Amino acid sequence: MTEKRVYNFSAGPSTLPVPVLEKVAAQMLNYKDSGMSVMEMSHRSSSYLEIFNETKALLKKVLNIPDNYKILFIQGGATQQFSTIPLNLMKNGKADYIVTGAFSKKSAQEAKKFGDIHIAYNGADNGFKHIPTQEELDLREDASYVHLCSNNTIFGTEWKYVPDTKGVPVVADMSSNILSKPINVADYGMIYAGAQKNMGIAGLGVVIVREDLIKDHKENIPVLMEYNTIADNDSMYNTPPTFSIYVLGLMLEWIDSLGGLEVMQKRNEEKAKLLYDYLDQSDFYHVHSDKDNRSFMNVTFTCPNKDLDAKFVKESIAAGMSNLKGHRSVGGIRASIYNAMPLDGVQTLLDFMKKFEEENK
Repeated sequence: MTEKRVYNFSAGPSTLPVPVLEKVAAQMLNYKDSGMSVMEMSHRSSSYLEIFNETKALLKKVLNIPDNYKILFIQGGATQQFSTIPLNLMKNGKADYIVTGAFSKKSAQEAKKFGDIHIAYNGADNGFKHIPTQEELDLREDASYVHLCSNNTIFGTEWKYVPDTKGVPVVADMSSNILSKPINVADYGMIYAGAQKNMGIAGLGVVIVREDLIKDHKENIPVLMEYNTIADNDSMYNTPPTFSIYVLGLMLEWIDSLGGLEVMQKRNEEKAKLLYDYLDQSDFYHVHSDKDNRSFMNVTFTCPNKDLDAKFVKESIAAGMSNLKGHRSVGGIRASIYNAMPLDGVQTLLDFMKKFEEENK
């Protein structure tokens, strides 16, 4: 019987599905009669290579990744890719960055160390409440790539379309909404993500990159940042984050068993609709993001003042919920409702929101 658990609305590391946690626990001391934990296995052993290869194959199946894309498992999460991407992909010294939040801003700042970075859109002036339309983008036709962050955890916005870049490869940081809905991988030159939101636990960065983009690279790139070296060695030039890859495999098994990304999308839309519908009719709460750009992963809103925001967070903890405090740059409340957040958790939050509003108007 599962012990009492809180509903964890953390933006990451985030809540995990109970079946995944139970399987990890059951296999912790002795994985499939190997006599050891996955944590203890050599990454070159037959037992671990089976885990590794099955995880890659399942990721390819669940995301429907084309054959001309490489899957790389890399340490350093998504943030290390802020440097690795321009080193590998900025062939002509030029790249365009679309800045829609904190992490796309950080990635652009890092890329400026390596070449001519053009900000094709900057949402800072409107408080990052908005995702630009195609017409608002100032894109260069000679850029090596166009970078965007597909979901913004801090500000609660999400891209609903893939911009037309006239053939320039789109590089997307999908750390906080990968595996939440079907995507057409072929629309992107590269997709990357930190694992600790929808893919499992911290310590793993996943890169899905089109083969032709990594065939050639500069000679002076640090070896563990060379995409083609990592690809040629099947992510095992050195010891990969073995346990994080194992948990990713269990997460993919869980998604696949429920019906795949179409089912995930339906579940996530249902959860988000519950919260947004209530927020829209309330004159007590205020949603941070514009209506057309709202994230299905991170619902951000405020109470009428900061004192009530603090009271909301404090009382939500007593009501069996955690990590609802908004990011310090925005304040207010942030409910991260990734794949593993059950509908019951969102309903519990909704009931609490209604009660809190009635008591504090």
